Amino acid sequence: MRARSRGFSLIEVLVALLVIAVGLLGLAKLQAISYASTGTAALRSLAALQASSLVSAMRANRNYWSTVATPLSIKISGTTVTVVTGDSTLANATYDCVYGDAGSNAPCTTAQLAAYDLHYWVQNLSSQLANVTGSINCPTPAAPPTGCWIQLSWFERTIGANNQSLSSVSTAMAAPTYTLYFVP
Repeated sequence: MRARSRGFSLIEVLVALLVIAVGLLGLAKLQAISYASTGTAALRSLAALQASSLVSAMRANRNYWSTVATPLSIKISGTTVTVVTGDSTLANATYDCVYGDAGSNAPCTTAQLAAYDLHYWVQNLSSQLANVTGSINCPTPAAPPTGCWIQLSWFERTIGANNQSLSSVSTAMAAPTYTLYFVP
């Protein structure tokens, strides 16, 4: 009788290598998705920080923003500010209210400072988020105080988890929206 051989056959080794290779490919795909998700999360955090920075500027200039005539509706597209309803002074980007630099209009009125803050914010916003659009809406309240919404939308690349998902191609663009409600 022949003694049984010990060890692994060539087929067993090839099957084991195939299982390991499939597992490593799955890990590589998982890493690519997590990397893309990190970029998406960074853009969404930037949108939240930018919206909060405008709210801070509005609260610093509370003498204007808490008494602004309502309804107020402002549209933002890239670096363009359009006042749909409300104080048309806000559409003026020529004010220079930087006190430390002895700006041309320093010291500004509260309305000029609001316009300056808004346009400075829009410039920063458009440099941070691609193809940004947005709106600032302060409807007429039933009772004080006036509440406002900032809504931002921008384009970001997405990546899908598998080929069946609509955004499986890394060049697909999504337009997420961030909305912030506040009382100036």
